[in-house]
Amino acid sequence: MCGIVGIVGTSNVNQALYDALTVLQHRGQDAAGIVTFQDDRFYLRKDNGLVRDVFHTRHMRRLVGNVGIGHVRYPTAGTSSSAEAQPFYVNSPYGITLAHNGNLTNADELAKDLFRTDLRHINTNSDSEVLLNVFAHELQKLGKLVPTKDEIFYAVKAVHKRCRGAYAVIAMITGYGIVGFRDPNGIRPACFGVRETEDGRKEYMIASESVALSALGFKLIRDIAPGEAVYIETDGSLYTQQCADDAHLYPCIFEHVYFARPDSILDQVSVYKARLRMGETLAEKILRERPEHDIDVVIPIPDTSRTSAMQMAHRLGVKFREGFIKNRYIGRTFIMPGQKMRKKSVRQKLNPIDLEFRGKNVMLVDDSIVRGTTCREIVQMARDAGARKVYFASAAPPVRYPNVYGIDMPSANELIAHGRTVEEIRALIGADWLVYQDLDDLIACVSEVNDDIEGWECSVFTGDYITGDVDQAYLERLEELRKDEKRSPEGATASTDNGIIDLHNDED
Repeated sequence: MCGIVGIVGTSNVNQALYDALTVLQHRGQDAAGIVTFQDDRFYLRKDNGLVRDVFHTRHMRRLVGNVGIGHVRYPTAGTSSSAEAQPFYVNSPYGITLAHNGNLTNADELAKDLFRTDLRHINTNSDSEVLLNVFAHELQKLGKLVPTKDEIFYAVKAVHKRCRGAYAVIAMITGYGIVGFRDPNGIRPACFGVRETEDGRKEYMIASESVALSALGFKLIRDIAPGEAVYIETDGSLYTQQCADDAHLYPCIFEHVYFARPDSILDQVSVYKARLRMGETLAEKILRERPEHDIDVVIPIPDTSRTSAMQMAHRLGVKFREGFIKNRYIGRTFIMPGQKMRKKSVRQKLNPIDLEFRGKNVMLVDDSIVRGTTCREIVQMARDAGARKVYFASAAPPVRYPNVYGIDMPSANELIAHGRTVEEIRALIGADWLVYQDLDDLIACVSEVNDDIEGWECSVFTGDYITGDVDQAYLERLEELRKDEKRSPEGATASTDNGIIDLHNDED
């Protein structure tokens, strides 16, 4: 999962891009990058690390220009080398940089085609570079000295025909503007908004989540539709066009479960309200299964589950308490690059307040259970703090299958729910009782607002992949890429892209 942002402003956009990336930091903590444009040159800074660590004053001063894009990343497969930090760049045609959230399911095939027929070299293992080169090649085939909106939309149409999988993309074309588009199934989110300057001119932003817009004073116009492209020229002219022949809205349901910020609105669905409903339906299930339950207190596992846990406690009529204090300087354990690091970080990240556990039957609530490593550690922490009984509730159904659309779900045999019953999972995490959300209830929690949503991408729960091109052989190849021993962070420095000013090695 990654976060992307693009801005066409009336003055330097470096600070606005930085601020937007900090708002989207939850979507990726492995690497960050910003590229801006001015006077026929791109200015790039990208590296491994958090936004605050990648960009220093000396970099910000040199990221000049009123047009730019940014990216925060965590690796979906392969390495976490800074050589794969985004945005990526190609110099032909025009000079194009691109930031991508998602995952192409036919990236290997495309990479071969790019070399054999398009005569383009791919320098990393990133499918984002593949996507960039497909887009660049389709623009170059048109042979126009100055690309118009029609040529850009034509190139996006060609991308949709060649690329499969999930992608929300923002690309910047030298001297002309930025273009944002989503895959024909709308799996990954993207939206755009506008704000007026004091002199009445308009500035535009495209971003992964609406919270990035609202935090910077932009008014949400709407979500980018599946298959649609939004093109904003450097003078602020905005154009949109549907570029897919057969578009359907099937957004990723896991965005609402875990990834998105609760103050975001994705495809017109409030993440906060969806999580409130998740807590409500979980409480209803508890009351059906154990109407005479003995829960004394509901405790969320910070932070994503807090909204659901609060509503669950209210519906059950029991106390809601913050039993764990979170160290804000530890990253999200779900997206850490190695199993050992994830396990070690749990107790560094969370510390129990004994008073809230001692002698009580506690219901712990988490957004989901993936590997089960964190849950097992937390259940034991609750027992060590003096809990009499430890119950566990997941706001999501059992995660039984890997994700292929840009979320770093591990291979199936690493998923604690794969091939196991709920009772077997309960025993493995050490809880006295385990309650999962039912899939039908989860879908109902997110489906009350937008009639354009035809369905939800729920493959991690069902094993049904919406693009129809994922078979066992593909999953086996993906498993090889995602082995933890191949995911250890590297200290490599991102190489300077041809024709672009890279600020990585600048001295103070």
